[in-house]
Amino acid sequence: MTAAKERGQSPWKDKPPPERAWKRRRGTSPTEEQNRAAGGRHRRTVDLGDGRYACASVSLRVWAKTRRIRAFLRWSNNGDSPEIPLGEVEHGSRRANLVEAWDRAWERGLLVEEPAPSGSWASSGATRSVMRGNRGKDTKPELQLRSLLHAQGLRYRVDARPIAELPRRADVVFPRDRVAVFVDGCFWHGCPEHHRASTKNPEFWTDKVQGNRLRDEDTNQHLRSAGWTVIRVWEHEDAATAAGRIEAAVRARRTSK
Repeated sequence: MTAAKERGQSPWKDKPPPERAWKRRRGTSPTEEQNRAAGGRHRRTVDLGDGRYACASVSLRVWAKTRRIRAFLRWSNNGDSPEIPLGEVEHGSRRANLVEAWDRAWERGLLVEEPAPSGSWASSGATRSVMRGNRGKDTKPELQLRSLLHAQGLRYRVDARPIAELPRRADVVFPRDRVAVFVDGCFWHGCPEHHRASTKNPEFWTDKVQGNRLRDEDTNQHLRSAGWTVIRVWEHEDAATAAGRIEAAVRARRTSK
C-alpha cells in the first residue's frame, strides 16, 4: 500500500490525475471497453425487477476540488438514468480503474448474471449451478498440475492475485519469480480444439465465452506489462507436459535474476 493510500490521500494531491487514468481514448469502442473490463456483456446486468434487466456501464469522473477519480454504476430504466457511487479508484490507467469498479459492483451485489433466454439448455437453476461449479477452483486438472509441481520441489500460492491492485486471480502463482499460471476450461474459455458452440441460443453462449476471452487477454496484458510471465494451460493438456513448461519458466526467471 502506498503512503498516500495509508493517509487516505489521492496520489494526485498536487495536480489533476492524468487523462489516461479516467478518460476514454479516441477510437475506443465504449461497448467493447466496458465488456472487456466487466468480463463480458453478460456480467453487466442489473435486475430491475418484474423480470426486467438492464445493461449497466461504469462512469469515471474527476472531482476538481479533491483531484480524485470516482466511479459510478449507471444504467437506463424507462428514460431515467439511475446511478450508484462505487467509490474512489486510484490506478494509473482507465482500464485498471474500470476493472476495479466492476469488481466492486459485483462484491456489493449490484449485478447479476444475465439470465439465459427462455428455452436455453442452461435455463434451470440446477444446471446453472453445475456450470458455475465447473469454473471454480480445485478442479481435477488443477489438482493434478499442482501435485506435479509440488513433486518437482516448487512452492506456490493457489487462487491468488498476482498483483494486489489488479482484481484478477490466477490458479497457481509464484510471487517471487513473477510467474502466473491459469488453468482454463475448454468450454468457458473457448478452446480452439474442443470448444463446441451450443446449438440452443448460440448468440447468448458465444457472448459469454467471448467475454471470458476478452477478460483473459486483458489480464495477460496487465500482468506482462508489470513484468510477469503468464502461462495458460488448457484443461485437456497433458498435466506432466504442462508442469514441465511451468517449471522451465520458473527456473528461467530464477537464473535471470
